[in-house]
Amino acid sequence: MGIGVDVVEVARLGAALERTPALRRRLFTDAECALSLESLATRFAAKEAVAKALGAPPGLRHLDAEVVRGEHGRPELTITGRAAEVARDLGVRRWHVSLSHDGGMAIAYVVAES
Repeated sequence: MGIGVDVVEVARLGAALERTPALRRRLFTDAECALSLESLATRFAAKEAVAKALGAPPGLRHLDAEVVRGEHGRPELTITGRAAEVARDLGVRRWHVSLSHDGGMAIAYVVAES
């Protein structure tokens, strides 16, 4: 149904979170907030990639997508709110996500499957 990819500079996200502490709660769920900066950057990239996979419809919130650890530590997406509505309307039945960070950069690749 759709694919999305996003790249985040870890230090830039860190600076934004330091500059605007309330931003952390607008972007990340409670469980995500406890993670390292590198993990937050990959999750932010995943949230942006979800929006791209859905065609960037209006009304999406970063909290509508959460990366959780699945079986054996594999990352999985939990989609709620407006993102879940749009995904349902598009016929998305399954999500795939891949995360990585190295050299100060974080990347996420998302596939929305019907």
